[in-house]
Amino acid sequence: MSYTLEGRTGTWEIVVGLEVHAQVISHSKLFSGASASYGGEPNTHVSLVDAGFPGMLPVLNHECVAQAIRTGLGLRARINLESRFDRKNYFYADLPTGYQISQFTHPIVGEGTVEIELSDGTVRHIGITRLHMEQDAGKSMHDQDPTRSFIDLNRAGVALMEIVSEPDIRSPEEAGAYLRKLRQILRYLGTCDGNMEEGSMRADVNVSVRKAGEPFRTRCEIKNVNSIRYVMHAIEVEATRQIEVWEDGSEVDQETRLFDPSRNETRSLRSKEDAHDYRYFPDPDLLPLVVEQAWVDELERELPELPDDKRDRFIRQYGIPRYDASVLVAEQAIADYYEEVAKGRDARLAANWVTGDLFGALNRTGRSIQDTPISAQALGGMLDLMADGTINGKIAKEVFEDMLETGDSAADIVERKGLKQVTDTGAIDAAVADVLARNADKVEEYRGGKDRLFGFFVGQVMKAMAGKANPAIVNEALKKVL
Repeated sequence: MSYTLEGRTGTWEIVVGLEVHAQVISHSKLFSGASASYGGEPNTHVSLVDAGFPGMLPVLNHECVAQAIRTGLGLRARINLESRFDRKNYFYADLPTGYQISQFTHPIVGEGTVEIELSDGTVRHIGITRLHMEQDAGKSMHDQDPTRSFIDLNRAGVALMEIVSEPDIRSPEEAGAYLRKLRQILRYLGTCDGNMEEGSMRADVNVSVRKAGEPFRTRCEIKNVNSIRYVMHAIEVEATRQIEVWEDGSEVDQETRLFDPSRNETRSLRSKEDAHDYRYFPDPDLLPLVVEQAWVDELERELPELPDDKRDRFIRQYGIPRYDASVLVAEQAIADYYEEVAKGRDARLAANWVTGDLFGALNRTGRSIQDTPISAQALGGMLDLMADGTINGKIAKEVFEDMLETGDSAADIVERKGLKQVTDTGAIDAAVADVLARNADKVEEYRGGKDRLFGFFVGQVMKAMAGKANPAIVNEALKKVL
């Protein structure tokens, strides 16, 4: 999908690269045994290492390394068997040591790729430059006191994966699709919960603009954007600003900016630092990280089925359209629910009920698939009643709404409400005869060539039988008489 912005001097192309900080799911922090869980009273999840006490030595968390490797494998990226930790030196109040332990020149994961699909069906591949591990900083709170700032170090030292994309993204829509896909992969792998509201996934957005065929121009980085919608909006706003700067005859300065959605603008924070400004050097307290290929192979064998693979299997195995398959694999829990419903049943019908009626009901009631009042087994039981002719599609809609409200099984509801479909041909023949007798004029019109009246007769018979007649038998009986 071609996406461009029009300026006074012609058409401009957007160039975007994303640096996503994803908090690693682990019980403890990257270099200490303190809890890595979200929340807690301020400064209660802090060890002497996190607080930067003199003489405290970092000890690398084995599980965090495993999580980074799993993520790299999920991104179809190269795993570097040897990597190294560096010190990134800068002063800030919520960084007690005065440096952040990160991986600058030798990351644990190298080049990879993420496949995205756009609204028009276009498939694109966004390159991954690297994934490296680093510590998170603490949190400064400036709104607790009129004259002082407070520091909470609960987050200090929590393991992050920084996932850096190539500048392959060309539109806000592509940026949104990339972030959704990345979050989906991380959740499937169980390496990050992707909760942007809690800050466990956030993005630095690098934006530049250029005319078609030009080399890259100067980029600006928008820091710490914490929702996909804001990322998409920030790209549009910043690209528009840069076009105005270039077209006014000025130059865009390389700098770090902040996105303010309330004012619909980005604001300058500081000039962009280069690597030498941070005085990177290897951390003297940590040896190079060397992992065995055998361990990487073991982690790869244990990986769950990833979203793209699951989508392709659903298309092959269940014969459902690509769009439906993509919707059903959006979350692992949804995919598991669907497979339970589809097992041994009409898979297309199962997909229609899950993506249509069930999703509609969940949206309406503000629920998720995890707390749905209709279990996969219960929905499957209702489809079984349709398959054996106990209920028809119209009655199934009524049964479904009752299941949603009461949590009862479809069989119990059908019994309680007397909704069993009528298949007695004698009763249906009698209803057909009555309807045709009461509509003799329309019978003549039908026989005179007005075929469309057949649907009217079907509707009248179904109405006479309170919707409980088997539609196939009704159709057959009407054809026979007419």
